[in-house]
Amino acid sequence: MRHGLLVVLAAGVLASWTAMAEVKPHALFCGGAVLQQLQPAPVWGTAKDGEQVTVRFAGQTVTTTARNGQWMVRLKPLTASATPRTMTITGENTVQINDVLVGEVWVCSGQSNMEWIMQNTARATQDIAQASNPQVRLFQVPKLFAERPTNTVVGNWVPCAPTNVARFTAVGYFFGRDLQKARKVPVGLISSSWGGTPAESWTAKDTLEADPSLKKLIEDWDKKIAAYDPVKVAERNKAASEKYKAVLAKAKAERKSAPRAPRPEGDPSKSPNRPAALYNGMIAPLVPYAIKGAIWYQGESNAGRAKEYETLFPAMIKCWRKAWDNSRMPFLFVQIAPHQNMVPEIREAQLYTWQHVPHTAMAVITDFGKADDIHPRDKEPVGARLALAARAIAYGERIEYSGPVFASQMIHDGKAVLKFTHVARGLAAKGGELKGFTIAGADKKFVPAVAKIEGETVVVSSTTVAKPVAVRYGWATVPDVNLYNSEGLPATPFRSDME
Repeated sequence: MRHGLLVVLAAGVLASWTAMAEVKPHALFCGGAVLQQLQPAPVWGTAKDGEQVTVRFAGQTVTTTARNGQWMVRLKPLTASATPRTMTITGENTVQINDVLVGEVWVCSGQSNMEWIMQNTARATQDIAQASNPQVRLFQVPKLFAERPTNTVVGNWVPCAPTNVARFTAVGYFFGRDLQKARKVPVGLISSSWGGTPAESWTAKDTLEADPSLKKLIEDWDKKIAAYDPVKVAERNKAASEKYKAVLAKAKAERKSAPRAPRPEGDPSKSPNRPAALYNGMIAPLVPYAIKGAIWYQGESNAGRAKEYETLFPAMIKCWRKAWDNSRMPFLFVQIAPHQNMVPEIREAQLYTWQHVPHTAMAVITDFGKADDIHPRDKEPVGARLALAARAIAYGERIEYSGPVFASQMIHDGKAVLKFTHVARGLAAKGGELKGFTIAGADKKFVPAVAKIEGETVVVSSTTVAKPVAVRYGWATVPDVNLYNSEGLPATPFRSDME
């Protein structure tokens, strides 16, 4: 409690002090920050026009002049350091930023499964108690949607400790914990996520407008805004509420579980789901802070538009890379978990993105999902698999980071012989005979199949399909599957007849 009081008092003093100051750094440059190593590191903020601003850090001194109330310098690439150092920013006043480390910085973004906090995970009490690590620093971006890109953010860097991590992204924490352990350098995690939001809200407007099929997302939303009638919406919300009360009373009388309350309609111009709204409010203000890459867990809100996601998701990745001026920026994402409402096509769209967008990777979690819970509580393996992907894709470690991925199919003697990449030291059926495979002939009527591992291939057949043409694996909302590689990583669902 005493520490928290000191933080509040210090924040109050700092707020009043900076209000009088001419030079003010962007909020990402505050005590406890982690700067990205081995890249030029932009440092920026505000000052009065014409004011000379000097930044000193790690033996470097860089000076610039503020224009239009803004200033920016770029530090030359820094070497990782776990030793706390001070950054000094001088204009007509002096700002000292203490306890600055240098290491690896990652943005953690997406919808509710990325937002899911540590205190709501499977082993929360145990994992939070063990979360003390001053070499991992956390920055929480407040929820904000905006019509135009913003350039400011409110927040602070805090050390990874039980009191700080409890309400931080669980996937992000486990990713950062494992990455710091493997790389042995400080790790900074910037959490920027919002539950229930689609990928288009996290994509810049000019990116969406550049593609006719995606531009329609903006046009359709603009039509919603133009048609919005607050009086009629209020009437519909009231009617829905009254109807729900009656349904609820009936369920209670019949001793049935309460149905979910309807979500009231709102003003579409004030929705986080509006195209570009969250990019403007929660990604744009982070640019151009030097980062290594991004981890992403999203797709549930786009599941009903899986084919569109094959265009939208790669466009969003390209958009972020353009913003950070890094076409090779690692972008690692989670294939959404099994759930009764998650069609297999959305996982295929994510697989498509991985296979067509360089410097990406996908963490498969078919073994961590529940038919009736869209928020699997065990986030540790999700973060762990993303960390494996980072070590391989971002840092070039020679490790296996993915489960088996379908590569090719050959028909031989009435059987489909499947080859895979990412087999590591071999394929394995976890917990018994292989399951989850179906097979079809020219009629495309898929039936359950017998599948056997033969070397580095899987041979699939059915006595009812004499001349097979296609195989599918895990092609269900809740796939029951068990193909792994020797590293214990699960195969991604697929169909050999991918459209």
